[in-house]
Amino acid sequence: MTETALVTGASRGIGLETVRRFLHNSENITTVVMFARPSEDFDAAVEELRASSPVGRKIVTRAVDVGDRDALHAALESVHEEVGTIDHLINNAGYTNPVPLQQAEIEDFETTMAVNVYAPFLIVKWLLNQGNTFKLIVNIASTAGINGRSGWLTYSASKAAVINMSQVMREELAIYGTRVVCLSPGRTATALRRTLAPEEDPSTIMQPEHVARVIETFTSPVGRFIDSENIVVRQ
Repeated sequence: MTETALVTGASRGIGLETVRRFLHNSENITTVVMFARPSEDFDAAVEELRASSPVGRKIVTRAVDVGDRDALHAALESVHEEVGTIDHLINNAGYTNPVPLQQAEIEDFETTMAVNVYAPFLIVKWLLNQGNTFKLIVNIASTAGINGRSGWLTYSASKAAVINMSQVMREELAIYGTRVVCLSPGRTATALRRTLAPEEDPSTIMQPEHVARVIETFTSPVGRFIDSENIVVRQ
């Protein structure tokens, strides 16, 4: 049985490592759709993956900012026409501009919510309305959404929303047999983490591939035995 996965924020970090593991390790996932903002990183990642992927694997890419609703809708529409059903959805794309409350700009708050909260909602809603029933949805939240962090107001608020939204999705989509997992990584050596904690040594914390392995587990047969209420992954 062949299955298709869609990963957002797929140009680097957790998203890229998840795509890599799907292509090289999954028995069932044969098509991977990569959403990421246009960048040299994205171009290089796609080139490397296409050169190294096993025979029989298909990579579909869309250079899209998921925070742009019109662009996101157009990308979803074209992907739906090209690949059909999305079996596994990994909502990984993230954004933040961490500053103290009194320095926070409403535009940055809106962008953070658009990427971190509205995009996962819109992707799930639009695909459902096309008759797409998922096997698995993984929403990437954060431990910052469990306990707010000073200086991270907009990010913490958005990730708290992701945790709550995932709970509702889990209840509403159970009728379709869809599993909804909320994954809250702790400190992970990603580009976003470097924005949040620029003085931190990335070699001393969890790496993106560690989180990707957890995501891969949820797509495997054993994944359905794991309680998915809100999984915290940290060292």
